[in-house]
Formats: sequence, structure tokens, C-alpha cells
Amino acid sequence: MAPAAPRRKGAAAAGLGPLGAPPFLRRAWQDKHRVLFQPHYTPLVAACLCLAELGVNHWVIHRVAYTEIDWKAYMDEVEGVVNGTLDYTQLKGDTGPLVYPAGFVYIFLGLYYATSRGTNIRLAQYIFAALYLATLLLVFRIYSRTNKVPPYVFFFMCCASYRIHSIFVLRLFNDPVAMAILFLAVNLFLEDHWSWGCFCFSLAVSVKMNILLFAPGLLFLLLWRFGLLGAIPKLAICAVLQVREGGPEAEAVVEEHMVVLGLPFLLVNPVGYLSCSFDLGRQFLFKWTVNWRFLPEEVFQHRAFHLALLIAHLTALGLFALNRWHRSDESILALLKAPAERKIPSQPLSVNHILSPGRSQVVFPLFTSNFIGVCFSRSLHYQFYVWYFHTLPYLLWCTPAKKLAHLLKVLILGLIELSWNTYPSTVYSSASLHVCHGIILLQLWYGTASSPRPPAEKQPLKKAE
Repeated sequence: MAPAAPRRKGAAAAGLGPLGAPPFLRRAWQDKHRVLFQPHYTPLVAACLCLAELGVNHWVIHRVAYTEIDWKAYMDEVEGVVNGTLDYTQLKGDTGPLVYPAGFVYIFLGLYYATSRGTNIRLAQYIFAALYLATLLLVFRIYSRTNKVPPYVFFFMCCASYRIHSIFVLRLFNDPVAMAILFLAVNLFLEDHWSWGCFCFSLAVSVKMNILLFAPGLLFLLLWRFGLLGAIPKLAICAVLQVREGGPEAEAVVEEHMVVLGLPFLLVNPVGYLSCSFDLGRQFLFKWTVNWRFLPEEVFQHRAFHLALLIAHLTALGLFALNRWHRSDESILALLKAPAERKIPSQPLSVNHILSPGRSQVVFPLFTSNFIGVCFSRSLHYQFYVWYFHTLPYLLWCTPAKKLAHLLKVLILGLIELSWNTYPSTVYSSASLHVCHGIILLQLWYGTASSPRPPAEKQPLKKAE
């Protein structure tokens, strides 16, 4: 009998991998030490984490006690609409008057009926768990497109955050609803569906006004992409105005739906609706603040302090718009012109080329605009963590790694999570949160600075023969 041929080492090693697996999975198994560090493996890691989150959310719902904070108030407010009250000044709950726009009413009216008039808390928790998973899928799709964050970071964005799971499935706040719709809008922007993206952006604003923190970045992108005249129809959708134009049929559908949204309340008491749902001067209670605990309460409530924060907010936005979002040699005022009429034609919006001269990036202006707003917010309550939590990996890893070590970035994520998990907030938790925000803001500024272009070499003059 002929002796069996010796097995090759490579064949034996290959036999350890998953048999019959698709090429992508076989390649991932062979390079398993790189799966956690190479951004192009984001879809694979995202799928594993989403499966893990099914179990985590189920465990949290069944093993951690539900805490009533705003859910009953939400149900009382929409029940007033069910009973025929359309005057916003008369819609109230346990925690006070209704202060959210009409989109909130319609969405939570659906939840009111789906949960037996708000009494089936367990079903509501499972609905919010599904919303949590949908949000993760939308966020992972953005990160898959940007291709900048190493996949191991997503563990800290998913399973490791107690506060985010609490906001979704233990508190049932409206903030996650608004953010899920916002991330849907960002995905639509990435696919160049600007009308539908603006529709979703406006819908998110109609659930909670914090979405307006993304508005400066969106305005910049619309001007870059369309110029002033081309951006007006999109801005009209975001402003919930009806603009008739000979554009695509999708825009007519969007406009018709958005006009109807607040109409029942505007017809009854327009001043009451606008003053209650868009109250920009509302005072926050000092006992709930996460970010300004180290200040005396009288300073926290003082209008001069609020004005100083507003000035700092606008200054930071202006600096980033002029020096980091806009990367053309032409003046930023050139964005008012149509792209074809500019002296230096604008390059198409990119997904991940932050430092490319003459180009702008879709995600960077949106996420930095929102983050600047969070940094200079008059107050942050615990549920506000979801306003920027899922954008933190991008904000930390969108710059070259040499600007901030990987370990330090993970440490910053951990300190931010610890600050938000400290209840009640302390002087040290608030101060550490501001330090972390300041470090991120500085690395966004210095880490995305354009390198000076080398001067053109002069051609030596040829000697006359």
C-alpha cells in the first residue's frame, strides 16, 4: 500500500477554519487577529454585536427594574389629544406641560394605542429594544461607509454602555426616537437622497428640538451641494414650509406630509403651539444637570452665563465652518453660488476624505456641529447622552491615530461613560466630562488641519546656446 501523502501545514491550518463558509468569513478567520483593527471588517463585527445585543436587551428588560420617569407623562399628554384637546397650552402630564413638537404627539400616540393606552410597559420596552437595534444598524451603516473606526471600538458603543441601555429600554425617553430618525436622515444624505433626508431631519426635529444642533452642518452641506437657490427647496422641507416647484415627485409628497403634521394644533392656537413646542429660553433645573455641577446655582441660572455659552457656541461653529468644513481656496461666500458657477468647481461630497482640499465630507460637518452644541449646552440631563453617544467613536477616530493614541481615546470613552453614570452628578464628574469634551474638540481642530502645500518648484532657466 502506498504511504499517504503528508498533509501540508497550510492545509492543516486552513482546516481549522469554518468549513463551507463564504470567502469573506474564511478570509476573516485567517486574519482573525486583524478583524478587530481593520475598519473594512465593520459589517462582520457589527453583525456579531447586534446578535449579542438581542440577548443583552432581553436580559436588561427581564432582570433590571423599569424606572418610571417620563413615560406616564408622555401618555397623559397624548391622551389629551385623544380626548379632543388640540390647544397645546392645555396638554399636560405629571412632569408639566407638553414641550415637544407635533411629531412627538403622533409617534407616541401610536405607542399609546400599541401598549393598551400606555399600560403595557413590557411591550413598550420591547418596542424600544427594537428601536435600539434599528438605531445600531443605521449607525453601523454610517461607520461602514466612513471606514475610519477600528471595529474593536464598537464593543464600547454597544454592550458596555449601561446608561444608553437604560435610556432606551428602562426609561423609554423620546430622545432615542429623535436620534434614530436623525441617523436615518444621515444615511439618506450619504446616498445623495437629499429631499428624503431633509424630510427625515424635519421629522426628527418634530420629535425633539435637540436635532437642531445638527442644523449648521446640514446648512453647510446643502450650500456646498446645491448653492443657495438649489438649497432653498431643501431648507423649506426642513423648516416645514410648503414650497411648490417642478422638482421630483418625492418632494411634493414630503411637503404635503410635513404641512399636515402641525396643522391641527396651529389652527386651534398657533401662538400656544409655537411657544410650547419651540421654547428656546426654557429654564433647566440645577438638580438634574450633568455638565455644570461645579458652578453655583445662581451662575447656572444667570442669563449672562447663557449668553456667554451662546457666543462661545456660535464662535466655535464659525471657526469650524471657515477652517475645517470649508476646504476650498475660494471664499466660503462662493457656496452661495451654484456649483457650476464657482471659480473653483466644487468636488463631490465625500464619505471619508476629511483632509482633501477642495472637498467636503458628509458626516464630519454634521457630527462636529452637534458635538459643539453639546459642549456649550446650558445643561445636559442624563437622557441627553444619546444625543451624541453614537457619534463619539467617529469624533475620536476620524483624525490620524498619531494625533491621539488609541489607548487615550478608549480612556476618554470610559471617562465620558463614567461621568454620565455618576448619579447624582458631582463636581468631579462634571469637570471630567468637560475635560474630555475639550480634548475631543482640540483634537478635531488640530487633527484635521490641512497640511501646508509645498511651494511649486521653479524651473531652472536654460542657458542660451
